[in-house]
Amino acid sequence: MGAEGHDTRPCEVTEADARLELERLLSDPRFHATERAGSILKYIAEQGFIGHPEGVKAYSIAIDVLGRASNFDASLDPIVRIEVSRLRNALSQYYEAFGTPTGILIDLPKGRYVTRFLLTPGDDAAAEGGPRGPGHRAEAETSTSPGSDQAVVTSVPVAASHRRLLLAACALALLAVPIIGTTVHMMRPLVTDRPTVSLAMSAADDALQADAAVTRDMLVTAITQFQTLRIATQPVRERSAVVSFGEMASNAYEIDMKYYRDRAERSVWWQVVDRRSGDLLNSGIERVSGDGMSDAVATNELVGILSRRFAMTRGVINNIETHDSATGTLGNACVLRAEYELEEGDAEGMAKAENCLRRTLAGDPNDDDAIATLSRVLAAAGGAAPDEAAISHSLTLAQRAVAIAPLSDRAHMALMAAQFLSGRADAAIQTGNRAMALNPNNPEVSAKLGMVLFLAGYRQAGVSLARDAARTVDAVPRDAMLVLALDAYQSGDWSKASLLAEQTNSHDFLVRAVQLAALGELGSDQTAKRLLHIRNHDPDFAPGFHSRMSALRIEPGLAASIADGLTKAGAELGTTKLAKAL
Repeated sequence: MGAEGHDTRPCEVTEADARLELERLLSDPRFHATERAGSILKYIAEQGFIGHPEGVKAYSIAIDVLGRASNFDASLDPIVRIEVSRLRNALSQYYEAFGTPTGILIDLPKGRYVTRFLLTPGDDAAAEGGPRGPGHRAEAETSTSPGSDQAVVTSVPVAASHRRLLLAACALALLAVPIIGTTVHMMRPLVTDRPTVSLAMSAADDALQADAAVTRDMLVTAITQFQTLRIATQPVRERSAVVSFGEMASNAYEIDMKYYRDRAERSVWWQVVDRRSGDLLNSGIERVSGDGMSDAVATNELVGILSRRFAMTRGVINNIETHDSATGTLGNACVLRAEYELEEGDAEGMAKAENCLRRTLAGDPNDDDAIATLSRVLAAAGGAAPDEAAISHSLTLAQRAVAIAPLSDRAHMALMAAQFLSGRADAAIQTGNRAMALNPNNPEVSAKLGMVLFLAGYRQAGVSLARDAARTVDAVPRDAMLVLALDAYQSGDWSKASLLAEQTNSHDFLVRAVQLAALGELGSDQTAKRLLHIRNHDPDFAPGFHSRMSALRIEPGLAASIADGLTKAGAELGTTKLAKAL
């Protein structure tokens, strides 16, 4: 649902009203933040009230709120980033679900520890002052520095009636902007946000209501860990999103489910409905036999299947978002398209994805999803061998993404890939383990960590994770299939390697190498045709084979084995020796 993003800064909020909104929010039982997160929010806001509009440092929060020792080092202990990230998510989910009953929204901009109190139009009670106190109060003056979205609150006396006039003026201004700026608006790019979903689960029998409620609550947590969808705790409502450029659009979906149980077997019927049109988009049923499982294990298994179905990059909803977005759309649609191109391994598609991501970041430099995905695109190098400068830039971007979103498995996957390509295999494995801890239900994490482990010499561990990633998903991640194909190739099972590599629907260099090498070892009559096809699409495939394998950190023994198969297929790899992977 599209909505224009307008500047709310001229519509000011008084310190008194800001304090009342803060107290109201913290006392609202629907605001699902921990006591510690609430204390952090109150502390940051209070520092702004007493004259520190630039925000506070992580060190101050750690010492004053979290009780850390005076030798606290934010670079070693990410507790502040983690808690503030959770707080930011809690605020976003609360206002998405319940709106702004007082007409004021509390925002924590990414990258800083500062609160903004934004006045939103449309609430009658808020416009009339509501239960906000007597007639005269302090009016908030909002000032910003160029290029900054930081709100600075200072106090000057003003009558409450003046505030109502200000609200009316703001409302008129917001109505006038679309009329005055229609031509300019049509030239702006469409910027999409993560889609919003509401979850409803009923039980087929009254006796199963408790089980259904537990399953739904666990599913909410599991979907949240993917950080690809926004969860609304009540039916989704249309609302505007304030952005710094373009037009922000966020589609909304309803997921309706019914819980069944027959002895040990548990099943959930589901359907996804477009909130805007009411169209039924997809439906299905997921089952877990439960045989030999405890209730907790069986429920967890079912929740994992459902969360992957809905929240994976190639899950039901994100698949719609990827393919239905208009050409040139920025934001979340750009991130999803880029991830799709990374799986496909198409050089032209990745070049377009890189351009789209850079344009997205030009509008929002702190978009952690776009930063992480751009990191992966640069590391992929469009199928060529990534040079040191590209790998260094990829690593810097991935580190920034993790700093902005320390709970994002997407950011950690990007960091893992960049660390491995820079020769830091042990650090990459640690980062991959962290990503799995953040989201144990994401097969993409298992697949990519499996690839790192396999290439780092931990063959059996890599294969085990690849097999886990291939379970209970319709679209097996490319890296999982590739690990299994490489394992079969190393074992001398050329037929299995060929079959698995062919099932890896990707134009990626390593996938093509395994496909052709397996055919060469088999002596297939399809070999010449496949080699010609590869040469036409990637003229540097054979001449650049050794440099690419080295840049990808492929273990020399495995690279030499693949080279033998390619030679049998007729590929002229030259006499260049494979550079030893560092």
